[in-house]
Amino acid sequence: MPELPEVETTLRGIATHVLNTPITRITIRNPRLRWPVPNELASRLIHQKITQITRRAKYLLLATKKGTLIIHLGMSGSLRIVTPDTPYDKHDHVEFCFANGNALRLKDPRRFGAVLWTSEPIDKHPLLDALGPEPLSDEFNSETLFRLSRNKTVAIKQFIMNSKVVVGIGNIYANEALFASGIHPGRAAGKISKKRYKRLCIECKRILEQAISQGGTTLKDFVGGTGKPGYFKQELLVYGRKGMPCGQCQKPLKEIRLGNRSTVYCTHCQK
Repeated sequence: MPELPEVETTLRGIATHVLNTPITRITIRNPRLRWPVPNELASRLIHQKITQITRRAKYLLLATKKGTLIIHLGMSGSLRIVTPDTPYDKHDHVEFCFANGNALRLKDPRRFGAVLWTSEPIDKHPLLDALGPEPLSDEFNSETLFRLSRNKTVAIKQFIMNSKVVVGIGNIYANEALFASGIHPGRAAGKISKKRYKRLCIECKRILEQAISQGGTTLKDFVGGTGKPGYFKQELLVYGRKGMPCGQCQKPLKEIRLGNRSTVYCTHCQK
């Protein structure tokens, strides 16, 4: 599914095409996403301008003077810039057309994404108000992780994928960061030292920044806002590499399930 680097890549890809130009038409071809697309979107947004686009966790926040459009890409979604006369794909569910001739389309084959609206302060929205810090911010640090992890028996991989601890570290990047840190993904979060948490924070930030710089990771059908795939897949050292040799010790990588998610690691290099 699109994770933080893919969402950030999407934000950067669409921003210059849709900012500060009026919305002229909204087409809802299928309102049945994870939550129903609000019927009042057209009345709220026609003739409005998107004044700012930001990201919180994996949510894209498109601000207008009247409120904020909240978009989540779900398991299989993508937002891309097209021209209004581009033929629809059967999974193109929502389209926003702009006065400058651009159109923004949400494609979501599995329909786990979301297009929502709020006129309330965005940081008070129930989807956002309990989220942890952004992983690329100073608030995500070893002191905080060490404090929150004390007496926790949950596996470290599940711990750093908990959005109340830190947002946006999904399955792909949790696998990669733990490998780079030399930490076994099944080790109890409360058994990890502050020194190891410091290394883990550094690797999480490094890997996420590198993935963003390469447009994210395309495993199946993810494309950024301009329709280009992400190229970080070529840099993956463990994710999706079950049975292949570890790049450090050459021993076969092992796959287990943690929290019902595929987890690949090296039995020799990760302790």
